[in-house]
Amino acid sequence: MEIGHTTQLQNWLSVLEKDDVRGEIIEHTGERLRGLARKMLGGFPGVHRWEETDDVLQNALIRLHRSLAEVKPQSARQFYGLATTQIRRELLDLVRSRFGPEGIGKNHHTDGGVAAGLATDEPQSIEDWTAFHEEVEKLPENEQEVFGLIWYGGLHQADAAKVLGISLATIKRRWQAARLHLHEALADDPAS
Repeated sequence: MEIGHTTQLQNWLSVLEKDDVRGEIIEHTGERLRGLARKMLGGFPGVHRWEETDDVLQNALIRLHRSLAEVKPQSARQFYGLATTQIRRELLDLVRSRFGPEGIGKNHHTDGGVAAGLATDEPQSIEDWTAFHEEVEKLPENEQEVFGLIWYGGLHQADAAKVLGISLATIKRRWQAARLHLHEALADDPAS
């Protein structure tokens, strides 16, 4: 993160309770949030066929704007955690609306999707991906934060340690614990 960007964001966050600077905060962070939305949309196979990054971002920003009226993040770290949560929730709602019982994508199949034919531990169906992202929301807060920076944010573990101000060993431990929690939760899921 640039020092100037983070410093300006921190200045706005410090006056968020006194002044309504939600619009300025969102405008200031827009490009970073667009990149985050693009990356997260890529983790929702099938949804990107029906939705574009800017549409996902716009709806997530509306959610973020509303939540900033109630939640007052004290740092850039907390702000980006809140933004990531709002983008993830928007994507989960899109999955439900597109692939639910009445969804446009429910009975539409395209051969050769992102994970088609690959033998991996990654979810293979839209239902599996939905369950995966829902389980991420259930992780303990410290594991969810690390998972969000590495999985959704694309940071290396060393960079995540710097952002969070904790040791690399702690990052590795939380990353491993988050992955283990997700594996166990999804392995126990009877729908899997």
